[in-house]
Amino acid sequence: MIYFWPPFLIACFLSFVFTRMTIFLAWKTSLIGIDDPKKHHHPKVVHQYPVPRGGGLPIFLAVFLTSLFFLVPDKHWWGIFFGALITLVVGLFDDKFNLNPYLRLFSNCLAALCVVGVGIGIAFVTNPFNGLVRLDQPQIIFDFLGQTRSIWVLSGLFGLLWIIWNMNIVGWSSGVDGQLPAFVFVAALVMAILGLRFSVDITQWPVVVLSAAVSGAYFGFLPWNFYPQKIMPGYSGKSLAGFFLGVLAILSGAKIATAILVLGVPTMDALIAILRRISKGQSPVWGDRGHLHHKFLDLGFSKRTIALFYFFSSLLLGLVALSMTSQQKFYAIVMVFVTLLAFSVWFKLFFEKRK
Repeated sequence: MIYFWPPFLIACFLSFVFTRMTIFLAWKTSLIGIDDPKKHHHPKVVHQYPVPRGGGLPIFLAVFLTSLFFLVPDKHWWGIFFGALITLVVGLFDDKFNLNPYLRLFSNCLAALCVVGVGIGIAFVTNPFNGLVRLDQPQIIFDFLGQTRSIWVLSGLFGLLWIIWNMNIVGWSSGVDGQLPAFVFVAALVMAILGLRFSVDITQWPVVVLSAAVSGAYFGFLPWNFYPQKIMPGYSGKSLAGFFLGVLAILSGAKIATAILVLGVPTMDALIAILRRISKGQSPVWGDRGHLHHKFLDLGFSKRTIALFYFFSSLLLGLVALSMTSQQKFYAIVMVFVTLLAFSVWFKLFFEKRK
């Protein structure tokens, strides 16, 4: 546990302090975007008073400084944080100017390429029914600067799509106060526990440190974002959450099924939202007011209750995932999807008609 608590506590403290400074900066200058519901008219907006965005700034600084203190930067470290920096900069611009979703998606690709480009990838994934699915073939082998290098085609593509997917779907579950940092704190905590299980392997120590820093940063941000929120994660904080969690799932030994399960509610809600938008002939990247937290609000749940639901559901699924086999995780993921799909159908057919 020595690899977890110091980086967790330091990142938590830094995030808490930097978030307070970011709030002050947002109100005193024009550098940080402020979301005013009277000016920002969109069905998904549920807050009723102006709130600063830009939550990614204190989170990035907390994770960056903590990992810089505990880890020795190598090419993998630089690849991760250069991708995170791209995510932060584009996110802050979006928090201020509301960029086009396709431009944001392009920046997601650049950030993911920074990670895959330094050799962080997935050699195989576990087949839940039998054996492994190998991703280390085919390879493109070439000479560069006097050294023989190789590109694992399937591994690179899978890692690229996995990180981009998480950068988008995680952020879709951030509509109410405290919702996003609550479940991101838990998800990163589960990644740290996975690393601690194999702490005899020194290659997992950096994974534990980075997971602890991410978990601590979002936990330190949570008091300022919990109802009534004084700052929002903004696109910067949302996309950074998906970026870090996607990378951590790869670094922790390709624990993709574990990551999907601990993020089961946000992931399946996003998948249902994509299917709903496509069925209506809409672009899947344009937001709407049809996510799970919107349905809970329509049913009369408070914002506090919704944030706590996401926290405890992620905690429960995370604890369950740590004790399951790959096949059991697969069935659990399907069960979460079917449950949320059934709830969405009930909401559409019965509640909206009655309303």
